[in-house]
Amino acid sequence: MTSFPGSPRLLKGGIVLIDPYTAVVQRIIALQYNPDTLSRTLQVQGVGAETGDRSEALRLKGPPVETIKLDAEIDATDHLEFPNLNATTAELGIYPQLAALETIIYPSSQQLENNNTQAKSGRLEIAPMESALTLFVWSKNRVLPVRLTEFSITEEAFDKALNPIRAKVSLGMRVLSVNDLGFDHKGGNLFMVYHRQKEQLTQLNKAGSFGVLGIGGI
Repeated sequence: MTSFPGSPRLLKGGIVLIDPYTAVVQRIIALQYNPDTLSRTLQVQGVGAETGDRSEALRLKGPPVETIKLDAEIDATDHLEFPNLNATTAELGIYPQLAALETIIYPSSQQLENNNTQAKSGRLEIAPMESALTLFVWSKNRVLPVRLTEFSITEEAFDKALNPIRAKVSLGMRVLSVNDLGFDHKGGNLFMVYHRQKEQLTQLNKAGSFGVLGIGGI
């Protein structure tokens, strides 16, 4: 059955991995189903509360530290109805979808092998392995550079070969600001776009009045 031709196209949230130096896109991961809720926490980066200095009470060190949490569901049921058209799902369940998400927080096997080779050759200092820049995309108004801080998977159903066919993935992310990346970094540029969008949206919000607050003025 085809959907109503006039129905709006449903956008999906997802994650994009790009090279931190060239901004070349390495991988795009679209969430199968958009989560019902998305929790955001903003931690104020103030100065006065820490030092107790009255002259610093209204000062900010930088943008707030924003964290995001969501639960994403992955389900192979629809694909398993037509195994001839979805051979990979019929053979492996949702392993490929889970692997695409899990490997975001893994260094590549080549990086691990290179570091092991350097260690065996007697190199005393080995630089930590750098990952791709992770972008969380939640509509065109929110394209955020993030670091994954929490990652848990609950596999809820399996096929006869014990391949997972339904799972819930819980993600925790910390938005990376210019304080983390700098202004010249691609991620820092994207954060500033996000910041300016907030300021523009503020201008569209209908201003209140003293009367609504029950006072005549200040």
